[in-house]
Amino acid sequence: MERLFDEELTKLKEKLVRMSAIVEGSIELSIEALKTQKEEPGCEVLKREHDVNLLDIEIDETCLRLLALRQPMAGDLRFITSAMKIGAELERMGDLAVNIVERAEELRDLPLLKPLIDIPRMAKMAQDMVRDSIAAFIARDAVLAEDVVRRDEGVDGLNDQIFRELLTFMIEDTATIKRAVGFLLVGRHLERIADHATNIGEDVIYMVKGKTVKHYLDRTHGSGCEGG
Repeated sequence: MERLFDEELTKLKEKLVRMSAIVEGSIELSIEALKTQKEEPGCEVLKREHDVNLLDIEIDETCLRLLALRQPMAGDLRFITSAMKIGAELERMGDLAVNIVERAEELRDLPLLKPLIDIPRMAKMAQDMVRDSIAAFIARDAVLAEDVVRRDEGVDGLNDQIFRELLTFMIEDTATIKRAVGFLLVGRHLERIADHATNIGEDVIYMVKGKTVKHYLDRTHGSGCEGG
């Protein structure tokens, strides 16, 4: 019975790794669609979304079955409940990659404001966070998970930089507004992908240490207001 349970956990890990790989690829393809202004990369992202949704359903069903039939305790219980949440985070990332493709379609027939440098860089940072968050989960590596959580600040900073640059374009030339807003939304989608990867990192820390770190920045840095 114990051996069968271990095999089921292994299959669950494999599904999460597969789902993560599809999502990573979708992020890359969505940015390729934006950069090249070609239709094919975006079409591939839309096809992959179906696979992501199916895996999300399979992971949920597997976790619910394991919880109901195996009644896991302690570490295994945290592992399975974390797997359910991680599947949901990956599914949302897949949706955000689709959103980027939609922005790429809107911008396809318009000239680029400038060569794309910061957005692909931000996308690579987000992809790396996705990959490392799943690696941390599989290896039960809290140190790697904490590193992923810390990296979110760098993505936020780059998104702020992109926002300021695009705002300058819009102020100086109102004809750029439609394109600038499209790229602002792409930056926002990438920032949200990084947030979801951060959530996975926090779930891993909880799974390994039994310690909740969500909203830790609020506790660490405070709001700047004195409590009564």
